[in-house]
Amino acid sequence: MAKLWAGIDAGKAHHHCVVIDAEGNRLLSQKIPNDEPALLDLIANVLKLAGGDEVIWATDLNHGGPALLIALLVGHGQNILYIPGRVVHHASKLYRGEGKTDAKDAAVIADQARMRKDLQPLRAGDEISTGLRLLTARRADKSADRVRAINRLQAQLLEYFPALERAFDYSRSKAALLLLTKHRTPDGIRRTGQARLHAWLKKHGTRSSAAVAAAAVAAAKSQHTIVAAQHVGEGIVAALAQEIITLDQELAELDALISEKVTEHQHTEALLSMPGFGPVLAAEFLGATGGDLTVFQTADRFAGVVGLAPAPRDSGRISGNHHRPRRYDRRLLRVFYLSGLSALKSCPASRGYYDRKRGEGKTHVQAMLSLARRRLNVLWAMLRDGTTYTPARRPEPRMAA
Repeated sequence: MAKLWAGIDAGKAHHHCVVIDAEGNRLLSQKIPNDEPALLDLIANVLKLAGGDEVIWATDLNHGGPALLIALLVGHGQNILYIPGRVVHHASKLYRGEGKTDAKDAAVIADQARMRKDLQPLRAGDEISTGLRLLTARRADKSADRVRAINRLQAQLLEYFPALERAFDYSRSKAALLLLTKHRTPDGIRRTGQARLHAWLKKHGTRSSAAVAAAAVAAAKSQHTIVAAQHVGEGIVAALAQEIITLDQELAELDALISEKVTEHQHTEALLSMPGFGPVLAAEFLGATGGDLTVFQTADRFAGVVGLAPAPRDSGRISGNHHRPRRYDRRLLRVFYLSGLSALKSCPASRGYYDRKRGEGKTHVQAMLSLARRRLNVLWAMLRDGTTYTPARRPEPRMAA
């Protein structure tokens, strides 16, 4: 049966579609607004052009701008392939002409889909996993904002009150952040005094209020010089401290929402039974995979996507030269790495495997990547078989005769 291939160069406001036949002849080249009526017209025109034959669609993005088009194609039962933008960029160099246009990129996408047999099928994630992807992406943004705010706060404090900057870990101490919203200068803290600082912090329900008050007063007593523009710097510090407190509240609300939403997915029980996986990491895993591992076909291929399968770089007489692949899903690698770190504290099997790899001379990172790959194989088998994690029983010591 003859086929047609439709390449989509996706954008925010518009997409460009190029349709080719089995010989690579261009049958259609069209710019389409990213609106439902226009996209439905495009699908209808391409299917009419195919005349009942199969159409293979391919796109260089799997979420974001083309999300509406992907949903419409899935609703029409169409086959969709995913070609990473990096692949399209390098493949474009093999085609005639040095110019770059949306039409050329769409034609390259269509032609690559026609010739290559190793492209990943694109499947729209289920409702729950898509929601988890959005929530975890929002959480990642908020976490990054929090880190930036803490760095800016510490840099600003260092400008006029270095003793107070090094007195606390502002990423962990809520009491220290609350202190900065009202008391943040050496002279102001000295005037307030330790007793009133302690009482004020205790009134606001902070932990270790006595220790925080004592450390703040000690820092204030070590500096009696007023640095230029201190009044400007303290205003910025107060705003940043309040921003971090607000971000902490938003992160707590997001974590609660994620913990509630993740329980709705069919794989959550298996994921949470795996040592090192909590609700947030489970949600990130489901959001990154779409909740369906069958698209990866094998555990080895999935490991390649995650970045845990070494890529050989042999040449001439040099063999066995393996490196981490350049293209991999950093979200999934982060999930397996962090879950492995957490499992070291609670899972004897993970700790034993890690210690054995360190004993073989591997660095911490190498041992963690080896552990992550081992855990990936276990998780793959669990989700494939629909089972939960069962820790291996230690053999009971034999009694002396």
